[in-house]
Formats: sequence, C-alpha cells, structure tokens
Amino acid sequence: MNPTTSPLNRLVLCAIVAAASWVPPVALADAAAPIVVSGTVGDEASRAAVLARLRAVYGADRIVDQLVVGRVSMPANWNDHVAKLIGPDLKLISRGQLQVDGTNVSLRGDVASESQRTQVASDIALALDPGYTVNNGLRVAASEQGMLDAALANRIIEFESGQATLTDSGKAILDQMSVALLRLKDKRVEVIGHTDNAGSRAGNLSLSQARAEAVKAYVVGRGIKADMIGVSGEGPDRPVADNRTPEGRARNRRIEFKVVQ
Repeated sequence: MNPTTSPLNRLVLCAIVAAASWVPPVALADAAAPIVVSGTVGDEASRAAVLARLRAVYGADRIVDQLVVGRVSMPANWNDHVAKLIGPDLKLISRGQLQVDGTNVSLRGDVASESQRTQVASDIALALDPGYTVNNGLRVAASEQGMLDAALANRIIEFESGQATLTDSGKAILDQMSVALLRLKDKRVEVIGHTDNAGSRAGNLSLSQARAEAVKAYVVGRGIKADMIGVSGEGPDRPVADNRTPEGRARNRRIEFKVVQ
C-alpha cells in the first residue's frame, strides 16, 4: 500500500532511529544507550503521544527528541497504531530502526534467534489494521559467545601429559580460534583452564593456570591483543564429566573461552 502523502510531497511521519542503541535485555552494558526519534507528525498531540509511549517503554532519560510538527496527511487512528508498534518487543532488537511512513512500516536490526525475528514482526503485523504493510528487515545476529563456541566445537585443546606445552593438534585448534577471536575485535575474552582430579588440587590449579597462560601466549602470537585476553585456572573444581572414567577425565582436561564484555 502506498504511504500517505501531503498535498505537496511524501513524508516520513515518524522514524525511530536507534543505531547501536536497541539492545536485548541481557546486554546490560548497553541498556542506557539513547533512543533517537525523528520525523514529522501532523499535530502536537501526535508528537506528545509518540514521545509518551517511547518514554513508557524505554524510560524518559533515554529518549532523544527530534520530532517536529508539520503539514502532513496522517492516516486514520495513526496515533493508536503507532502506540501498538512501540512496545516491549522492540527491546529484543539491537542496532535497530523502526520507520513509519504513512501505512508502511519498516523494521530493521539484529535479534538473537529466528524465533525472535518471526515473533517481533508477527506481533507487529497482528496489532495493525490490514491496510498497514510491514517490511521485516530483521536479521539473526550470532552472539560473540556463540561464535567462540562454534569455533571450538566441543574439541579439546591438548597438551603434553602433565605439562603446559601445546601439542600440534592443540595448536591447530588455536589457529582456528584465533580467527574467531579476531572477529570479536575489542571484546574481552577469558581463557579458563581446567583439569581432571588426578593428583593434588594445588598442583592441578597451578597446571590449569599455566595451560591458560600458554593458550594466551599462542593466540597473542597470532595477532590477538594481549590486553583483551584474561586467564584463570580452575583446576579440578568445575568438572563437566565423571572423573571415574578415562573418557570423563579427558573431557574435564579442557580450555574454555568466555566473552566477558
């Protein structure tokens, strides 16, 4: 359906632009980023209604008001429909933009899963009259932690027995992990060493720390910034398998990569 126009030209009635500022609830570090609202509405009441709805959803302190009142033709019950568009589902979107041009709605940004992508667009479409058209430009963005987990693929980074010396197979895995770490750019990652429970706890704590340090040294040699990699050794304290079997002990002797910011 064609967007509503004024007698003179075609105008965007309300564009909510939030580049890098709509975030999922779990991304607490970005929760205070601003929500910028710009565009033209037909009267002061419409402008006040849009701002009130945004402040109710995001909080008054986050809204940057760039809305203006001008001579534009607005569809019937436009304020009610915009109120339905601005809801909690928008908080599932990061780096997002919602644009309303008459009865055309365009939604862009990143979500965490395909189910979220479908849910947000479907909920918006169901809330509007059939005369509205929704363009779903949302995309599924892989999380930083998901990228590292996929690169490691449950493989064990191996060391020489009882030592912090990487084997050739361990180095080969770290070559692949280094590529994934480079994609994270300035995200800080913790390298965590683990052991099985054979031997003393103190010895295992020391070995796990030394192995984590060896992994850091290797990936730094592959171009990763040293200050973006932290290390810790958990020893035998966090097993993921039964230490009573050889297979379980092998799984417990592992290196983890955890995105911490």
